Amino acid sequence: MSEQKRRPLPHDFHPPVPAFAVTSDDVTPGARLKSGQVHAGGNVSPHLRWEGFPGAKSWAVTCFDPDAPTGSGFWHWVLFDIPADVTELPAGAGSGDMKGLPEGAVHVRNDYGTRDFGGAAPPPGDGPHRYVFTVYAVDREKLGPDADASPAVVGFHLRFHALARAQLIGEYEVPAGG
Repeated sequence: MSEQKRRPLPHDFHPPVPAFAVTSDDVTPGARLKSGQVHAGGNVSPHLRWEGFPGAKSWAVTCFDPDAPTGSGFWHWVLFDIPADVTELPAGAGSGDMKGLPEGAVHVRNDYGTRDFGGAAPPPGDGPHRYVFTVYAVDREKLGPDADASPAVVGFHLRFHALARAQLIGEYEVPAGG
């Protein structure tokens, strides 16, 4: 990826907080996303499991592409108010019939305009894009916004209420003409 395209991550603008661990059966750090996490190939939210941060009162999960050619990146998934006793989301919890989505969790519209996970879909020939899956440990049970908030408003609240965060970054690209 060229230096021109290496854009900041969404939490680079937030105060530093401790880190904890997030793993996935579907996303391997630095590797190409599987077809299930691609918009045209299944559009299935990935499995995520996290551990190592006691004291969270709830969790939030986001997926952001900082390399999208928009000038402001692209939000693929914004989910919050995940109960504190939940430390794993099965594949598909944020998409399709949302099987496994914890009761009380709130989706806001992603940049596709839907309240779910929207898979990777970089323009052909635009090079590799990073897909940043972030899990936030939140200091309150309810973050504050409702399902009509924008990803930016959720990010604003996370700036002030994140106790810690974990991230997992996968990549995806569509070759020119492909």
